[in-house]
Amino acid sequence: MLSKKAKYGLKALLYLADQPESRIVSITDIATNERIPKKFLDMILLEMRNAGLLSSRKGKGGGYSLALPPEKIFIGTVIRLLDGPLAPVSCVSQTAYRRCDDCISEEACRIRQLMGKVREATAGVLDSTTLADISRHVGFQDLQLSYDI
Repeated sequence: MLSKKAKYGLKALLYLADQPESRIVSITDIATNERIPKKFLDMILLEMRNAGLLSSRKGKGGGYSLALPPEKIFIGTVIRLLDGPLAPVSCVSQTAYRRCDDCISEEACRIRQLMGKVREATAGVLDSTTLADISRHVGFQDLQLSYDI
């Protein structure tokens, strides 16, 4: 499930993507317009700035702007940054793999096989969708998903 942190981060990025290019937006403006608690948003924006997704300016007229074009910000990257791995179970994670304590055989585990497919499907969608795609509502009606389970 997407956490509030990741949801708010995506909402903030979308708000910034909808602004005229290079416009600096205050935290208060983002928080008010997107109905996000300001203190929580401050922490999220700082984390995204430290990861290179946002630029910031301090002082009067300060705030945040996108550090990259919306076409270069992938949703999977944002969610991994704010929520951690996409995998529903640790034994199929590509970034935080950990063997399950109760598993006798990973190769024969049917739950692992299914969750591996879930992880691949999720990553496939999120890693091929950019902030620009969501901002412009591009391609969702044309998204073709088919999975052999």
